[in-house]
Amino acid sequence: MANIKSAIKRAKQNEKNRKHNASLRSKMRTFVKNVVKSIINKDKAGASEAYKKAVPVLDSMTNKGIISKNKAARHKSRLNKQIKELA
Repeated sequence: MANIKSAIKRAKQNEKNRKHNASLRSKMRTFVKNVVKSIINKDKAGASEAYKKAVPVLDSMTNKGIISKNKAARHKSRLNKQIKELA
């Protein structure tokens, strides 16, 4: 554990931010997982609806610095492609 007061404070802040970021990452993964589940079940309408809910969450995580904009774009692109391929 840190001895200097500022280092102690920084350690507390880092732990708080780590927990907050983990929560946000979990939220993002849940929304993406919902889209994937619908795709696996061949539910095009459900997948489209879940995708519409997931896109703003991915964009939000990008703005907050949780993921890079390229990763968000990659997720959106791949999910959208899989939805379009459903019959």
